[in-house]
Amino acid sequence: MPDQDLIELRKMIAANPLPTDLDALRLAADSDAERFPLDPDIRVERTLVASGVPAEWTWTAAADSTRAVLYLHGGGYMFGSILSHRHLVAEIGRASGSRTLAIDYRRSPENPFPAAVDDAMASYRFLLNEGYQPHRIALAGDSAGGGLVVSTLAAIKEAGLPQPACGWLISPWVDMEGSGETFVSRADADPMVKHEIIVNFAQAYLNGADPRSPLASPIYADLRGIAPLLVQVGASEVLLDDSLKLARAAGVADVSVRLEIWPEMIHIWHVFHRILGDGRRAVQVGAKFLQEAIEDRSAQRS
Repeated sequence: MPDQDLIELRKMIAANPLPTDLDALRLAADSDAERFPLDPDIRVERTLVASGVPAEWTWTAAADSTRAVLYLHGGGYMFGSILSHRHLVAEIGRASGSRTLAIDYRRSPENPFPAAVDDAMASYRFLLNEGYQPHRIALAGDSAGGGLVVSTLAAIKEAGLPQPACGWLISPWVDMEGSGETFVSRADADPMVKHEIIVNFAQAYLNGADPRSPLASPIYADLRGIAPLLVQVGASEVLLDDSLKLARAAGVADVSVRLEIWPEMIHIWHVFHRILGDGRRAVQVGAKFLQEAIEDRSAQRS
């Protein structure tokens, strides 16, 4: 039976539907920076990665300055930003004891695939050039950003660069064809994502590209040799099948992958960690995964 936090959250989502106009949607998403302001101990510094991608560091005084989490936000590749996810990114940094670097990768339809992948790659190179050791870097992202994490890991491999310590994927979107059965079976349970929305987002992002392009739909990528993955998905999500497909593809490729299906949870429930107990717990679980992956890789190198 859903707890009271989840009941109240579902009521809040139902009472505040997202706009359909893209400009209004982007503004509505960014307003989360005001709805969920940062705690006073969070430090913030804007920067640009080498290719000119806007980015933002967040950290606390307790953060290990040798650890970095590169965060790729969700929003169907069309909306979402540093602002919309700032409160989540900062909490991930606090919980994992790391500095976090969130980026404003280029969005569609103005900048379709593969612009987001190119910007994520540029940001990873930026961290390496700043002196961060790959085994002390983690990648994390939600929804489209979760899929982008996997695409970036595949692109890192293709470029011959060293893999980071791990990737943490929150409700990842990894299938541009939207072919999962759970788009039907979870349609009534998911208050946030609908199949027609995913189809529209995919068309705008692909701009005519093959929906099975490995760096657009990373379930078709050669995943062998990429960093270990944690996949967290809610049981009430229409995107549940995306996570199942990804876990299978990664496992078949001999990638260490941990799949967590959280009962009753909705899409990217982590962003509601201020008001949802399971959101806080999921962030803590993911942060522990990042810490352990970095420590394991560091131990292997010593």
